[in-house]
Amino acid sequence: MTAVIVIVLVVVAVLIVAGIVLGRRRAQTRIEERRRQAGEARGMAQVTQLEADRQAAEAQERAARARREELAAQQQQLAAEQSRAAADDLHSRADELDPDKVREN
Repeated sequence: MTAVIVIVLVVVAVLIVAGIVLGRRRAQTRIEERRRQAGEARGMAQVTQLEADRQAAEAQERAARARREELAAQQQQLAAEQSRAAADDLHSRADELDPDKVREN
């Protein structure tokens, strides 16, 4: 009877140790899976951050291009006004020189 009790105790001890080992393996597997998921999440975050940086750079380029276009339009407007003023001056000069133009005195 004592041998049976010893055998049962040994089997129970082996089962307890096996349960502990399996529990630790499962815990380690869960930890590794979470590490893998965290790595994937970090990778996706980096890809997303790079895309956001690219979009921001494009927006800055577009804004700079728009500003250049605005400045070019302003310069063109000034040039047009100068040309218009020069044309008005030339018309006035032509009117002054034209003997057929009726002058009011």
